[in-house]
Amino acid sequence: MGPLNSNADRPYRPCVGIFLINNNGKILIARRSDIDGDAWQMPQGGIEEGEQPSVAALRELKEETGTSNVRIIGEARQWLSYDFPAHLIGKVWGGRYRGQTQKWFAMVFCGDDSEIDPEGVLKPEFDEWKWIVVDDLIDTAVSFKRDVYRKVIEEFSPLLTD
Repeated sequence: MGPLNSNADRPYRPCVGIFLINNNGKILIARRSDIDGDAWQMPQGGIEEGEQPSVAALRELKEETGTSNVRIIGEARQWLSYDFPAHLIGKVWGGRYRGQTQKWFAMVFCGDDSEIDPEGVLKPEFDEWKWIVVDDLIDTAVSFKRDVYRKVIEEFSPLLTD
């Protein structure tokens, strides 16, 4: 059985994603420290067994950025999935998953930028962060997440004008 067929047998890892908006209508992205090059993404992470997705989203945001000073203003209607690129299959999470399926949440950041410290958390995943305009999100993101990001933007962009 070839690698493509064996990947199809693997499940998706259940996760959450956070579309975090500041008071200027910009979106938070961060650069992964464990991937060569500019691997920028929005905060995201796994859902623990028995954990509600909204609780997981707040936990993951705190674990990855150092803050959960936010207000949830939207939840995606559907789960969105993506496959890992071939070079990552087998390297992440012991090769148990073919990719991730995510429940996305739109949140408004209620704090000050000084509260965001992805390098000061217990297990840092990011070495840099910034706010960007939504129009730059697709071009800045890692390629294999862009289709999901397009759907997230389509669903949550109306919240940027409220």
